[in-house]
Amino acid sequence: MRKYNFDEIIPRRCTNSYKWDSIPEGKGDVLPFWVADMDFRTAPEIIEALERRVRHGVFGYTLVPDTYYDAVVKWFERRHSWEIKKEWIIYTSGVVPAISAVIKALTKPGDGVVVQTPVYNCFFSSIRNNGCRIVTNPLIYEDHTYHIDFEDLDRKTADSGVKLLLLCNPHNPAGRVWTREELCRIGAICERNQVTVVADEIHCELVFPGHSYIPFASVSEQHLKNSVTCISPSKAFNIAGLQIANIVACDESVRQRINRAININEVCDVNPFGIEATIAAYNKGEEWLLQLLAYLNDNYECMCRFFHSNLPQIPVTRLEGTYLAWTDCRALRLSSDILQTRLLDGTGLWLNSGTMYGENGEGFLRWNLACPRQILQEALARFKRFVSSLSRSE
Repeated sequence: MRKYNFDEIIPRRCTNSYKWDSIPEGKGDVLPFWVADMDFRTAPEIIEALERRVRHGVFGYTLVPDTYYDAVVKWFERRHSWEIKKEWIIYTSGVVPAISAVIKALTKPGDGVVVQTPVYNCFFSSIRNNGCRIVTNPLIYEDHTYHIDFEDLDRKTADSGVKLLLLCNPHNPAGRVWTREELCRIGAICERNQVTVVADEIHCELVFPGHSYIPFASVSEQHLKNSVTCISPSKAFNIAGLQIANIVACDESVRQRINRAININEVCDVNPFGIEATIAAYNKGEEWLLQLLAYLNDNYECMCRFFHSNLPQIPVTRLEGTYLAWTDCRALRLSSDILQTRLLDGTGLWLNSGTMYGENGEGFLRWNLACPRQILQEALARFKRFVSSLSRSE
């Protein structure tokens, strides 16, 4: 029996929501399925912790207490069998600022940084903003899922000018949760070619039955020493607006360089609400998270059944982790950008164009499934009407 009501529709318009209040001028009844935040109220235990902090009424500069580090360390040890030491942790305001700071710390302008496309679009800007080169290791799409091209990865990282691999684990938008074998092969290639792995593991809690998230750094001592990991409770507990994340690096000299870059980028301070929310999430939020995962999995299965019955020409990529579904719309014979625009103009359904995530995202669209099922069903109905209108116009 579910203790938490994920079917509740919580109005988000006129709350300064980036997702709901960024509606293009002149658009009417828009359903936003684009930005990766959830339309669910966060865990009650987090809300209660924030309410207690608000009642204090003073919101000055804050220290990060030992209880914060204890919560992070114990959560990853309990849930993911990864033993993190307190001194390895650097806090910051978000995973994207963390990635940018790590790139600044571990590269110089002109260095190559590998990304496995299609991949989270902010990777590209973080690389460019630090004056580095984007080196793509395109994932292989077959049988409605993605695999790593290890030969290409070895070839690309063998270039002495390539210094980092940005690893998305679980992968956004491909939906993969990389296996231990895959992580071992990535680690061996990068170690051999003296390339540091920067693991974005922000979606680590959002993993579905039959799959297990394995922290890259937990695979072996060599993986730990040759990597930096970026984590946050923001995706799993829907608290991205509270601006909190952690960088985990075991090597002291690497931490010093990252810490300097964090200060150069001026993302070294966090707010008291992010601290309190993280402590509450990791100490008291597990039951809520487990029920959330069951609901998200049901949403994904609902979507798959709908496409199988109504739109069999459009495969839904297998979703192992994240709440971001990836649909192969190439049968519609329109570019992703045109599909995104015409969907928004014609139906009010706002999806992400696949080309945001790299050239090999062409023909795909990304959906955010973290919403009450009633809203998802309305979005699916709009998409079906849109596809039907394309057929009639041919």
